[in-house]
Amino acid sequence: MPGAYPQLIQLDQKKPLSAVIKEVCDKWNLSGPENFALQYADGVQTYITESNRLDIKNGSILRLTKAPGRCAEDLYKGIQSSDSGVRCESLKELAAVSTDITFAQEFISRDGHSLLVQIVEDTRYVGADQVFGVCRVPMVMLHTLTAFMELMDHGIVSWENLSSVFIKKVRSASSTHIAVSLDIMESMVLSSSSLFHQIRKEITLDQLISHLQVSNQLLQTKAMALLMALLQTAGETDRSLENSCSGIKKKVLSPIIVTPEFVFQNIIHSSGSVGDEMAHHLYVLQSVRLNLLEPRMKTPLDSFNQVCSHSKRLCSQTLNLCNYFFLLCNPGQDLGRTPPGLLALDTMTYFASRYPDAYSRFVLENSSREDKHECPFARSSIQLTLTLCEILRIGEPPSETGSNYHPIFFAQDRLLEELFCICIQLLNKTWKEMRATQEDFDKVMQVVREQITRTLSSKPTSLELFKNKVNALNYSEILKLRQTERLHQEETLAPPVLELKERLKPELLELIRQQRLNRLCHGTLFRKISSRRRQDKLWYCRLSPNHKVLHYGDVEEETETPSIESLQDKIPVADIKALLTGKDCPHMKENKGKQTKEMLDLAFSITYDVEEYSLNFIASSRTDFCLWTDGLNVLLGKEMSSEAMRSELEILLSMEIKLRLLDLENVPIPDTAPPIPKPPSNFNFCYDFSQAEQ
Repeated sequence: MPGAYPQLIQLDQKKPLSAVIKEVCDKWNLSGPENFALQYADGVQTYITESNRLDIKNGSILRLTKAPGRCAEDLYKGIQSSDSGVRCESLKELAAVSTDITFAQEFISRDGHSLLVQIVEDTRYVGADQVFGVCRVPMVMLHTLTAFMELMDHGIVSWENLSSVFIKKVRSASSTHIAVSLDIMESMVLSSSSLFHQIRKEITLDQLISHLQVSNQLLQTKAMALLMALLQTAGETDRSLENSCSGIKKKVLSPIIVTPEFVFQNIIHSSGSVGDEMAHHLYVLQSVRLNLLEPRMKTPLDSFNQVCSHSKRLCSQTLNLCNYFFLLCNPGQDLGRTPPGLLALDTMTYFASRYPDAYSRFVLENSSREDKHECPFARSSIQLTLTLCEILRIGEPPSETGSNYHPIFFAQDRLLEELFCICIQLLNKTWKEMRATQEDFDKVMQVVREQITRTLSSKPTSLELFKNKVNALNYSEILKLRQTERLHQEETLAPPVLELKERLKPELLELIRQQRLNRLCHGTLFRKISSRRRQDKLWYCRLSPNHKVLHYGDVEEETETPSIESLQDKIPVADIKALLTGKDCPHMKENKGKQTKEMLDLAFSITYDVEEYSLNFIASSRTDFCLWTDGLNVLLGKEMSSEAMRSELEILLSMEIKLRLLDLENVPIPDTAPPIPKPPSNFNFCYDFSQAEQ
């Protein structure tokens, strides 16, 4: 309690709260414990009651203060005081304590909220007919409206009975309380259809626009909140008003329209980052405007003539290639499902009319391909339109907590159609990169969906930026990203795991070296290729068990692993000077112009005796090539470099890591090791066992 020495109490939660308060009052020699209550001393002034007392934690700091009923009575009298100073201070305190529902119930039970309404209605303005009059008592109005808003937020009383005079006074806010006035009007609109109609008559869109153009982010957010409330309520109560422009009903607010470009310039590109609340309102505006496409998306094809009228416009762009557009004889069967309904037809028509060259290029390019490699325009367009509808959540009501808006949406008017025009060309590009056939259609669409969602998640601010990013995200990049994400999910890219990998590498590389040397000791059968390219002679090569000599010699067709003694020729490993591969090999140079790429990929040679002599190999497979070149590099003291070695090392590392982390499943691995604690100042806590034994 202010002015008193604090008490440290052991709170018995089984004891009635009134008894606890009496004990506290007795220690401070206070009479009338029924006039006191407990509050939390930090943060919001919340009264402690029997219903919330279990929320008290050890170490909580409480304040002994006036009981809610006594506080409500005192403030009820204070706001009616003839002393303007007392009245203003009482309203200020009322605004602070009205956030607590226990106090609010007491104050409203005395009809205190009606008294606040009366104070607002009786307040006099200078220039009341202006958009913003100058209030003679601005602080009184600020505290009054704030207290009223806090009390009404508890939902104890209805908003229905507010007078038009009160609404006019709230609308005619001064600069000190514009924000709370906008708050109150938003709540009115959302709570009552009758109040919605009154508010839309009182406030004009140009007033809201003036608030959106200021640099004050709080005021911008409150104005946008009211605008969204008007817009959403208009959508619910005026279903008959189909005539709209840029997503805002003309008859609801004003002929003045808030365009996406206006939002883009004044909010998204204004100074400072967009706050969470403003992000939610932008998300709502985006959802409301995109949902204007829902009727077309859910409208099925009603007649063949409807398609024909669109198809004729499409065909005029591309040499009457009408048969290419649809998979079935009757286009209505292709366009019959909803969604995307007629919206797919709209996007195709928009693409053909807005970008005729790109459209013609798409159709002509695919009409010249083999049948199985054609990218079907109509089927692709229908599925792409559906994909965009799903990504943009067209037809879904705005979530109360959603905040995922796309800045690109506010950069221009027709987002869906423009995205379609970019993405249908992307689809054709991805189709070619994947060398897709008709059977791969679903796989291609999955990749295209991923390309679109990944690009939109980077929040591009213009169509040009979106186009550049989505085209840079080709099929090979998607595969790399998938691999990286898979590794991340397995925690194989966490810094401690990467460090563990580096420590394991030498041991595993040594294992691969031994395997290579063992394979050379076992030996391999090679074929000789004569000048006539006849593969009629075989020879065998193997390494001695002590790894010091290579033995080789001709063998018969059906010979099993020959013994070292049967191989008459040999080369000491110490005499080997170099390992050559591909076109650098002597036998490839001799037959220059005759060798194939396959032979070049399998050829290798070793030079010995001052490089005057060479032993030439052509492996039977890429696996043998990798095994022998790795093994020879090990003998020469060089690093192994084959793709087989890299693949095997990765497999071994992955298996070893998984085994080592088996006991840590579902345990998060920190990026850095925990700090080592400092040693204690002394070690006197050590136990001397020798003395204990004595």
